[in-house]
Amino acid sequence: MRNVALLRGINLGSKNRVSMSQLRDLVTRLGYGDVETLVQSGNVVFSDDDSADVAAGRIEKALRKETGLDIAVMGRSGAELAAVVKRSPFGAALEDHRFHHVVFLDRAPDAGLVEAIDRERYLPETFDIDGREVYVLYPNGAGRARLTHGFWEKRLGVMATARNWNTVQRLAEMSAA
Repeated sequence: MRNVALLRGINLGSKNRVSMSQLRDLVTRLGYGDVETLVQSGNVVFSDDDSADVAAGRIEKALRKETGLDIAVMGRSGAELAAVVKRSPFGAALEDHRFHHVVFLDRAPDAGLVEAIDRERYLPETFDIDGREVYVLYPNGAGRARLTHGFWEKRLGVMATARNWNTVQRLAEMSAA
């Protein structure tokens, strides 16, 4: 089975530096096979018999032990990522995918916390929450966005990491069975 681990907040400037070769080596030493990384933002695809969440926990613990960094890791199976792409309320309709992101959460948020968010307050940014994913459109770009992964962590009491739509699609392709 193919799984994906999404590391939160690495390689942003000089903070939480983890090279992709170091990450591939670490994941391989944990016993996972066919290890590949995508871009420098902490996306690793691998084969294993563990569930994606179990693998993510093992990777998180190994990173802490090896690097001393406390980096949250979200796991998704290849099948889950394929479903994320399929479920997107924005994906197929957009001509320019640069403004479409998916925020991956460590768990599904409390429905009451989601309902308490005043969507009108954040326009023109829009979002849709489906399970452990938040689909977000940033019409003015992600650089000045208000609905960042930090927003979701604070408002929903979860851990989160965001990926742009092109990265999400590429990870789904790489993790397809």
